[in-house]
Amino acid sequence: MSTAARMRENGNAMGYEMMVALAVVDQARYAAYRSEMTPLLEAAGGGFRYDFEVSKELKPSGEPPINRVFVIAFPSKTAKEAFFADSHYMEIRARHFTQAVARTVWLGEQEA
Repeated sequence: MSTAARMRENGNAMGYEMMVALAVVDQARYAAYRSEMTPLLEAAGGGFRYDFEVSKELKPSGEPPINRVFVIAFPSKTAKEAFFADSHYMEIRARHFTQAVARTVWLGEQEA
């Protein structure tokens, strides 16, 4: 379990959370993306709180259908912004994420 998830379950809330839905079209490439980006995420103090593979979208909102939903947590909004701006992260994203994911839906962000 990531540090972020452990901290949240222990009652010490992370400072900033995002809920994201994806339409993953290449599971192998998405798995490579997650494998490579997770150490960077954890080094930034972040982690996945929840992570779901969705089998059916009850209220379709576009094509292709959503098949992955997760909550990602960071110590602060500043930490989130620094993580997504990191050049190493952006290189991993360009190599894997853009080919693996056909659609991204930001469901929300909040101070925790």
